[in-house]
This record gives sequence, structure tokens and C-alpha cells, in this order.
Amino acid sequence: MKRKRRDFIKHLGKMGGVGLLANYPLISSANSPARKKVNNLGPEETAFKISILQTTDSHCQVHPHDEFFWEDEKPVFRKTGGYAHLATYLQNERKNNPHTFIIDTGDMFQGSELAVKTMGKVMIPILNGLGYDLYLPGNWEVVYGKKNMQTLLGSLNSPKVCANMYHDLGEGKKGELIFPPYYVWHVKNVKIGFLGYTDPLVPIRQSPDYSKGITYSKPEENLAYYVDVLRSQEQCDYVIILSHLGLSQQIYLSNREECNGVDYILGGDTHERVRKPIQGKYSKVVEPGAFGSFVGKLNLTIQNGKVIKDEYELVEISSEKHKPSRRIADIIKANEEPFTDEINKIEGYSTIPLYRYFVIENTIDTLILDALKWKLKDIDIVLSNGFRFCPPAVTPDHTGNIPITNGYIFDMFPVDSVVRTAEVTGRQLRDWLEKELNNVFAKDASQRMGGWVIKFKGMKMKFKAYDEEGSRVKYISVNNEEINESKIYSISACEREGDPENTLCRIDGVSNARNTDYDMHQVIKEYLNANSPVTPALPLSARVLDAPQTLLTQVYDVDYQFR
Repeated sequence: MKRKRRDFIKHLGKMGGVGLLANYPLISSANSPARKKVNNLGPEETAFKISILQTTDSHCQVHPHDEFFWEDEKPVFRKTGGYAHLATYLQNERKNNPHTFIIDTGDMFQGSELAVKTMGKVMIPILNGLGYDLYLPGNWEVVYGKKNMQTLLGSLNSPKVCANMYHDLGEGKKGELIFPPYYVWHVKNVKIGFLGYTDPLVPIRQSPDYSKGITYSKPEENLAYYVDVLRSQEQCDYVIILSHLGLSQQIYLSNREECNGVDYILGGDTHERVRKPIQGKYSKVVEPGAFGSFVGKLNLTIQNGKVIKDEYELVEISSEKHKPSRRIADIIKANEEPFTDEINKIEGYSTIPLYRYFVIENTIDTLILDALKWKLKDIDIVLSNGFRFCPPAVTPDHTGNIPITNGYIFDMFPVDSVVRTAEVTGRQLRDWLEKELNNVFAKDASQRMGGWVIKFKGMKMKFKAYDEEGSRVKYISVNNEEINESKIYSISACEREGDPENTLCRIDGVSNARNTDYDMHQVIKEYLNANSPVTPALPLSARVLDAPQTLLTQVYDVDYQFR
């Protein structure tokens, strides 16, 4: 056993962990040099509860908004969220139980026009005002670049953890960790250890330039080491992973041997709503939705220095039930005021609800595709990435239609990218679609990437989600003709900063690629100005043959449903 441990530590040094503990003191609220474990020899202690509250993927949605629910096989919408309303809930929870610990697990600086205009800075006083105890960076924290990420997170009043984001020294070499790997909460006579991991696929999923200067490792590369540190050295009674990997990846991790010793994974990234914890081989996994609409509440019952019971609840933050905190509402108003007119400017209207929750097709993406196809009439196929962010819009104004404001365009497309065109062969299209479908439906959960099925117009596809890799696509047509694998087709999508010149929308080896003179926001506004009100009904461009068209999650083979 000792030799095995020595070999593991030697391996960690090769991974860039040499000198790590010296450079990042292991943070703990316990000040005593030695941990005194409570045993059962003395009088029995009265049991008490601690509450761990989690938000994630709020994407800077500071106000209450329409939210999508799936009930009785149909969509239902309710008003939820808003940071002032969330503040009231968190404040009440702390009053009810002083042993409450509040966490956010990422994507807190990107997702709205207000955030973009201030490069995320507007969120600092709001987050500090809510009184979080611990943070984990998400995949979108890098959107303004490494230095700005460090400044934003460094401006928050509470600690940050992440055990797999390193300074990039170049030539494939990892430097020190950017953030401490873990945090220990000492509550009465119990220690709770929190270990953080974010998505190592950030440079692939997003524009590579965002994460320049950062290198990532897979959680399993050092997970067992840090679990041992928390259990053996820090003497933690309970170990929790804070994760921004996506539900599929988190379930996969919970079944790996390296997760032995981890009690819970509090996850994020895929905006899934886990109401009943998913039990992996070693750990339970949860994820509490998005946009500030929910809080995950984990109650631990403690007795004699041990956790004797855990209970989990997904709490809906109803904007009617939870009245706004005046203090947080004033902070939001003061910071938003310079941008209010621009954010609220109406650019057009929709006759039907706008949403982005189904895995295969959504009305928000249809609006984007319709705008691109309207602008680029001679292009065969237009594409929209499988994003998840943006709350629904369903509430009409005095016109009877649903307003699409400038702020809402930022909500559904926070990164205003240049529109790019290129050419590909039919064979390239087929291979690319197979790759994209595997990213969503891979049988090996570790291969699933965040995001849904790619969206397109001008092309139609029939596929089987659960067939073998490389054989899911059953039929493709372009401009109503079956695809010819040797034929050249024109395509258009948004440019991703840092991609090679011959790459477009993760299609490698494209030809004649060029940037147009307009960006995506401009195209959407021009389209709305000429065509409002619009009706972006689902085009059924992608038909799934072995699952419902209304599929709401990429997760399967576990006891879970999105609702």
C-alpha cells in the first residue's frame, strides 16, 4: 500500500502537481493544528442538521423570467428566478439553520447583455451581496480571457476551488493550479471536504482563444489523490465534488474507482434538473437546473461527529412565493441603469413561445436559422450550434405577441460572432453529423460533450440516437435531394475565435472559408425588422427514429427524467 501511494505521488509530480501544496495552502476554517475525532465512548450527542445549498449555470439572468417545465407530456411555463428573489430564499434558509453553506458551481459571468457590456463585472456586487461561501469556475468563466477570469473570480469575497485548471507553460507543460484544489468546512465537530473540477473539454467546446493560457486535466488524473488527502490528512467526515462537467460525465465519474470515498457530486453545466439523486457505484449525483430558477438543497444529519443521513431536494425559486430582497434589487438597478434602454429595446416579435430545452430542435434555434437563411439566400445549409443557454420567452405584451428585445438577443446569443461561410463535400457532412451525434448520444458517457444536437436548415436528416457509433445517420438530403457524397455544398455558421482557417462549426478541412461583413446579432435584427412578427415553428429538419422528438435529456440508462 505504501509503495502504491508513493508511486501515485510520483505520478502526480509528472502531471504538474510538484510544489502544489506549498504554493496553495490547504484552506480550512478549522484553526486547530490537530483534528480531534469524536468517538462514541462519551455521552451521545444530539443530532443536528447542516444544509448545503447549490446554484449553477445562472448565466447572469438577474431578473425573474419565464421558465419551461414538462408536465403531462406538454410544456408548462411559470415565472421563476431573479437574484433579488433568490437572495430572499437564501437569507431565509440561513435564518432557519445557521449551519448553512452556499455554493455556486459555475457559469456566473456570461449569458446576458448586462454581463457582456461590463465584461462580467456587474455580477461581482450581486454575487458578493448574496453571500456565497464557495465557488467553482464553469466552462464559460473563460469567455473574457484568462486574466479577466482571474480578476472576476478574485473579486468575489469567498474562496474558489478547482483541481484541474493549470497555468499553461507552453509545449504541453502544466504549471501550477490556478485555484486551490479543495476547501474544508469545519462545522461544529464535523469536517466537510469540497473538491472542485470543471470541464476539461472547454478548448474544444468553445472558441479556443477564450481559454488561451490555461491547460486542463481530466478529473480522474488526480481525483484519488485528493480524496485521500481529504479523508486521511484533513480527516474529513464527508467528501463532496463540486463539478461543472455535465450530468453524463458526472454519472460516469461516480462509477469510477477514483471516486471511491466521495459521497456526493454537486454538478452543473448541462442545466439538468435532478430531483432524486442518481446513485452511482461510489457517489450520488445531482444537478440543479439553470438561470437561478432552482436551488439544490442537501441536508446532512450529524450525530457524534458522523453524517448519519442525507436528504436532497430541488427547490423551485418561484418569483411569486419569494419576494425580492430590497438590498439586492437596489444593487441590480444601480448597475443596470446605464444599459436599461438598450437592453429593453424591442427588435421584433414572435407569435409563438421561444425556448431552448429539447435535445433535437427548439424555436430559438429556428429563429436563428431562419435569419441566417434569409440573409444568405444562396447558401445551401446554415448551422446553429447546440447551445442550451437562454430562458424561454412566452409572455405577450399589449400587441398580443411576444417581444424580442435587444437584451433577449444577447440571452440567446451572448457571444456575437462573425458569420462565416465555407464549402464541404457530402462525405464531410455525413462524417461530421456522425461525430456530432456521438457527442450527444455516445454509449460511453465519458464521450458525451455538453450541448444538444446541432441545428440546421437547408439539410434534412433521419437518425437513430442509440445505434452504434458511426452508423446513426440513416438519411440526409440537401435542398430536398438526397445527399451526394462527392458533391460540394456551401455552408454557413458563426466563426469560433482561434479555430484553424479550414474549420467551421467543428467541421475540419472545409474549403474556401471566409468571414462575411456582418455578425449574428446584426443578421437577427435585420431579419426581425423585415419580417416581424415571426413564427419560428420547428422545421423537423432532424428526425429521430428511436426516441421521442421531444427528447429533453441526453442521459439514459439511469433513473432520471427532465421535468
